[in-house]
Amino acid sequence: MNDSIVPRSRVLLVDDEPEILVALTDLLDAEFDVLPAAGGEEALALLKANPDIAVIISDQRMRDMTGDALLARARAMSDAGTILLTGFADLDTVVDVLNRGAITFYAAKPWEPESLLAMVREAAASCRTRRELASERALLRSLFESLPLGLALIDEKGRITRLNARAAHAFGCSPTECLRLTEQDVLPELTSGKDESLSGEEGETPIIKRVDEEGREHWHRISRVALAATHERPPQAGASVVIDQDVTDLMEMEKRARQADKMQAIGTLAGGIAHDFNNLLTAVLGSLELVQDLQPPTDPNIARLFTNAMDAARRGAVLTQKLLDFSRPRDLTRRAVDVPQLLGQMQGLLAQSIGGGGSRAIPVRLELPEEALSQASTDPSLLEVALVNLCLNARDAQPKGGEIIISARGETVTPISKGGQTIVGRSGRPLSPGEYVVISVRDRGVGMTPETQARIFEPFFTTKTVGAGIGLGLPMVYGFVQRNGGDVRVASSPGEGTLIELWLPAANAGGQGKIVSSGSVGSHLTHGTQRSILVVDDDPNVAAVTVGFLVKAGFKVLECHSGIQALELVRDRPDIGLVVMDLLMPEMNGDECARRIAVIRPDLGVMFVTGFADRAILPSDAHILAKPFTREALLSNVEELIPAK
Repeated sequence: MNDSIVPRSRVLLVDDEPEILVALTDLLDAEFDVLPAAGGEEALALLKANPDIAVIISDQRMRDMTGDALLARARAMSDAGTILLTGFADLDTVVDVLNRGAITFYAAKPWEPESLLAMVREAAASCRTRRELASERALLRSLFESLPLGLALIDEKGRITRLNARAAHAFGCSPTECLRLTEQDVLPELTSGKDESLSGEEGETPIIKRVDEEGREHWHRISRVALAATHERPPQAGASVVIDQDVTDLMEMEKRARQADKMQAIGTLAGGIAHDFNNLLTAVLGSLELVQDLQPPTDPNIARLFTNAMDAARRGAVLTQKLLDFSRPRDLTRRAVDVPQLLGQMQGLLAQSIGGGGSRAIPVRLELPEEALSQASTDPSLLEVALVNLCLNARDAQPKGGEIIISARGETVTPISKGGQTIVGRSGRPLSPGEYVVISVRDRGVGMTPETQARIFEPFFTTKTVGAGIGLGLPMVYGFVQRNGGDVRVASSPGEGTLIELWLPAANAGGQGKIVSSGSVGSHLTHGTQRSILVVDDDPNVAAVTVGFLVKAGFKVLECHSGIQALELVRDRPDIGLVVMDLLMPEMNGDECARRIAVIRPDLGVMFVTGFADRAILPSDAHILAKPFTREALLSNVEELIPAK
């Protein structure tokens, strides 16, 4: 069985005597493809046209050119093996060309057929081996130079014997200059215990920091692969390859991922605190309203203090809502939005928001594309809030005046498999392939250091003076864009201003998103005697406020403080026409209680009273009243579900 088939080699025969060409052809054509030539010039033309010729057999004495001269010119064109046919009178010439390595073999005329055939076989095999080695060498050279890694070969004395362009660039000198250096010269950071630190088996490979000519930091992971290791000699004692990998992008992605995890943890903590604080504010605001109804203050000083208390509680409610929006923000109502049209409509509002005509007024300029722009899939109201936040920050970054430029453009993120480029946003995750609408807000202000940029989306982080900001505006922008399926990109340098880009999915790229309705759950109640309202809240203070509002409005109200009690009352009291229930309660949450109520009384409506942070566990058609609520908000929602008395 033949494991491999060796292709037939091509042999060029050169002789000005036709009978010699015929004899050689008869000898060789059983094993080789033969090309005959009647002279030197003809042979050179055939060699040029057939670069795969493996062996050249030439007579020494020909009319137009001697054999040694022909083979010398042929060697400049081809690596084919060469055999010179000559008579005894030309032995001096043969010895000379053999000594110069100009021919592979020679054969005296008349030749011995088997001996000449063996020479041709050997010359053809040698040519084939040379070409295979050259091909392998070219392949290795190409890989050596094109790999996205710096590679440097180090001998046993630590000297650099070979390296690629990436390694030379990383070492900060030309390839020629590097060949005169040692590993210690180009990697001084690893001088102490370098062999152990570079060993992948003993510990992690080291990462070193380099600063380029423009002052930018780059991080490189250095590792080693030993060459020519034996049992008697450990790998570190011999030659090795040092691998220099630029991991700056990877380090940045890991840093952003850690930042995202930290923000998520902070958001979860803030949401929990805000939820409990919401209950306190609901009790405070509701109690103040009820007290005002029972006995309005007549003393102006008392009235002013009462108003101050109400205003402070409302400001606390706004702050709490921001915390809740950051931790698990309100549901998006995404639809197709014409961004240039929205920006045009907002220009007046933005001008007023950032100072109107006062001393801090800064012009807002729009740079909109002339060509049609895809519509963005987003919540227009939340997008407006995000843009106002960005413009306020841009204004504060220009205390001596300047300009705010808002622009929009379309971008396409192509998959890597189709030759695309990875685009990474603030989250550290690559943007999904598809169409995007990019809204940019640029200022010419003081700019930011890298340290400040790393923290601008942290809740409560602010560079503003006390009272000028609480550090929740940019985190809310970041959270909104993340929930919208996009990302944020930031570019800034001290003294060079700041550019913030909001990447929003185009409406034709991924659907419109889920629209969360605030409509009622279940059917409206039947008219008749089912007019009682059951209030369920584990916090007695909040329950007291809710009951007070409803009783004041003329409703008959029942009160309990757990889901289990609520189920018992629903079974025993058919006059209950609506359940107003807190969502987060011990033992049994409001959503579970509502599902059990639906089994007992499918016609009974349920309204959840909660903060936005809890909406994610509810169905999309749930009827929700956000805490803290006013009397008007409560009664308006109740009247949608139960007939007024």
